[in-house]
Amino acid sequence: MDDDILSFNAIEKLAKYIEDQKNGLAPEILSEWYNIIGDDFRSTAPEELKDTFKVTQDPILPQKFKIEISRRAVQYLIRSIERNLPKMPYATYGYFHDVIIPEIQKKYALAADKGGN
Repeated sequence: MDDDILSFNAIEKLAKYIEDQKNGLAPEILSEWYNIIGDDFRSTAPEELKDTFKVTQDPILPQKFKIEISRRAVQYLIRSIERNLPKMPYATYGYFHDVIIPEIQKKYALAADKGGN
């Protein structure tokens, strides 16, 4: 009987883990984290860069977000993301750490090489 209880507890933990992973990538969760990061960015960026960060959620594909930011403000945005990573659910952490930060670095490094903004 004890084995059944342990198995049930293990299954419950696994189900909770899977649910947390799924929820961490929900469009509403990602949108909220973009808002938190935006607030952090605006509280730490120099005054002239505070309005240079904008995130737009795609109305048709709600899990898709478009990030617009001044090249000069990228370092402040990345710091804001990194400051908030420890507070995020695991899946959300992975999304920002493994996808968004490298994508921002790649996009704006290319813009810098081409002399873009």
